Amino acid sequence: MLDPKLVRSEPETIAEKLAVKGFTLDVEKLKELEGIRRQLQDKAQTLQSERNAYAKSMGKAIGEAKSKGEDIAPLKAKGEELKKACNQAEEELGELHGKLENYLSGIPNIPDAEVPSGSSEGDNVEVHSWGEPRQFDFEVKDHVDLGADSGLLDFETAAKITGSRFAVMRGGIARMHRALVQFMLDTHESEHGYQEINVPYVVNRDSLYGTGQLPKFEEDLFKLEDDRGFYLIPTAEVPVTNIYRDEIIDADQLPVKFTCHTPCFRSEAGSYGKDTRGMIRQHQFEKVELVQFVKPQESTEVLEQLVGHAEAILQKLSLPYRTVILCGGDLGFSAARTYDIEVWLPSQQRYREISSCSNFRDFQARRLKARWRNPETGKPELLNTLNGSGLAIGRTLLAVMENYQQADGSIEVPEVLHSYMGGQTKIG
Repeated sequence: MLDPKLVRSEPETIAEKLAVKGFTLDVEKLKELEGIRRQLQDKAQTLQSERNAYAKSMGKAIGEAKSKGEDIAPLKAKGEELKKACNQAEEELGELHGKLENYLSGIPNIPDAEVPSGSSEGDNVEVHSWGEPRQFDFEVKDHVDLGADSGLLDFETAAKITGSRFAVMRGGIARMHRALVQFMLDTHESEHGYQEINVPYVVNRDSLYGTGQLPKFEEDLFKLEDDRGFYLIPTAEVPVTNIYRDEIIDADQLPVKFTCHTPCFRSEAGSYGKDTRGMIRQHQFEKVELVQFVKPQESTEVLEQLVGHAEAILQKLSLPYRTVILCGGDLGFSAARTYDIEVWLPSQQRYREISSCSNFRDFQARRLKARWRNPETGKPELLNTLNGSGLAIGRTLLAVMENYQQADGSIEVPEVLHSYMGGQTKIG
């Protein structure tokens, strides 16, 4: 969430910055709500002052009335009236604060000044690329056909078991999927300094609100049908980032760096008809996530490092990729700046996203009340949060399948995975 004071005091400036994201801030509505808030706050403060002053004088007035044999009921009645008026004013102010918070919770994060303008992914700007796409001397197959030919990647059985956009993996493909998870976790822990963490795959509404999925994106989530308000996680970002909800971290603990492997569950409500073939866009998939909690002054540099950590996985797998900075129109709700890493897919002759790495500044931390104690002031301040996929397992798997395919339909195992595959060098 943006700083409410900043939004209320500089709505025109905020509106101009949010226009880069294609978001229209209703400045007039904000001004109207703010005007009502001030009136109600002034009313509540005035009534409370009257009540406090009356409370101080009422004891003396009651004593005098009793000594004169006068009825003290009117004096008490006036005190009750002031109390009732104060409570009503506070209730009205609370309702207005709820309306303001509800409106503010739907306002996205402000993009960094360096974010390029644009309305869609076609306006994203390439930062750099790595590796040269392999030149094949035979007709290239996509991962769906490669999996079908070997019988190790089965979408039809998954559709029978559950429905579309699920997969069943067998044998060498299933083992490579597991190998990729272990390889990524080991690399991020031993080489990049992350601590591995294991978290619940089910979260509550507060957790999803804290990272920005609720209330705006509820239709993209899988909600459990019970009375507890539980949801399946759309990404490990949600439970991992919520570890420090309502917490204050000492400065000497920062940065905190977590890596976590989980399944992810997404309804893909807004993507019907898009990428329906294969493993590009599924309802259930797995990721190795990278999450960092840092001091505000360090988050810009940390984002560049985090991107490098994700890129290192592709380099070790010798998979060609490019990295782009997202334009304003393609930037996520909570992100101030995002880099997408896109891997080369021979069957599509194009790069496809395999990781998004984002700096959220203090946007998530404000919703989470996640803070660190600044030793220079002794006061708690909001953290900056960052995360990125390091990497999406299914998309990495299909990229390996397509880039390492052989003319006979077999798939070479990348050298860096040999030890994770028990020495196996080929699938199929």
